Amino acid sequence: MTDSRSTAPEEQSMGRWLLETALLVALAFALAFGIRSLLVEPFIVPTGSMIPTIQIGNRVLAEKITFRFVRPPRYEDIVVFPDPKGEHPHLIKRVIATGGQVVDLRNGKVFVDGHELVEPYTHGQPSVPLTAEFKFPYTVPAGDLWVMGDNRTNSGDSRVFGPITVKAVEGHAVWTYWPLSAFGGLN
Repeated sequence: MTDSRSTAPEEQSMGRWLLETALLVALAFALAFGIRSLLVEPFIVPTGSMIPTIQIGNRVLAEKITFRFVRPPRYEDIVVFPDPKGEHPHLIKRVIATGGQVVDLRNGKVFVDGHELVEPYTHGQPSVPLTAEFKFPYTVPAGDLWVMGDNRTNSGDSRVFGPITVKAVEGHAVWTYWPLSAFGGLN
């Protein structure tokens, strides 16, 4: 005669293990989602607009805490935002001016509020208007950012699509993690 009570503890143990495993997997997914949406998110650089600072296809980490809780984006921050033209999921550009500031492009140089910017990251490439839509000098509207790529002669940036809203910024690009040859902080 078989005792049905002898398999009950094994079934309970297996059921408990399945429940614990399911909860652990759910917790891992929730933790990963929370980290990605609230703290840091990886992005792939889709264009060459930030060369030589960031190469096409580099993987960068963008932290999300600074702009949410500490301060708004400011001059020289490298920001990630949705592509206003919809050609790529995201773009990565450098903040040149913030709301209320006046941007001017003269003789291949960028001026903000009448002062010429010192931009070693452009490696001397000229900054020229790319469309007739924006007349310079241009006053950046409150709550907006004027962003430009470091590769000024090959960058679809605010000179093409205009300013972006501060609210559109999804993160502050701070670190390249792939390829390993480019591993390091961004400035």
